[in-house]
Amino acid sequence: IARLEGCSNIVGISGSDEKCQYLTEQLGFNHAINYKTEDVDEKLKESCPNGIDIYFDNVGGEISNTVIKQMNINSHVILCGQISVYNKDIPYPPPIPQEILEYIADKNITRERYTVLNYREKFPQTMMQLMEWLKNGLLKHPETVAEGLEQTGAAFVSMMKGGNLGKQIVHVADL
Repeated sequence: IARLEGCSNIVGISGSDEKCQYLTEQLGFNHAINYKTEDVDEKLKESCPNGIDIYFDNVGGEISNTVIKQMNINSHVILCGQISVYNKDIPYPPPIPQEILEYIADKNITRERYTVLNYREKFPQTMMQLMEWLKNGLLKHPETVAEGLEQTGAAFVSMMKGGNLGKQIVHVADL
């Protein structure tokens, strides 16, 4: 979607070589960084020598702080998730370290919470666009499917540990 909407240098951050390979070879990302085995700060500098303009933040925590430190003046953070701090006893969105708050202010970085329900009026138009892209092969949607309701717990635990590629689904019946 980022490329279809005009982004030219797309970088993904993931926790396995398999996922990084999928990002670049199947989804067309320019670069992918394995945060478990690579230095995210250094790899971002290599991948984004001119800085970062848009950050779609699903993870929060130290990775997000590292990305934000490399963002350009007047750039934008879209806050969609904070999985690194899920199940911790802190408010949502989680507090940001003072150093990062100062950086955000100095660079005039906007940070906006994204909640799909805030865009109800755009649902029909967006669904048509997504269906068109999907039909034309421009949009891919990887899925990891667990078979049977009894696999729900294991599928959830696997997903929370990064064991899925794309959307984690539990298939319980055909209609």
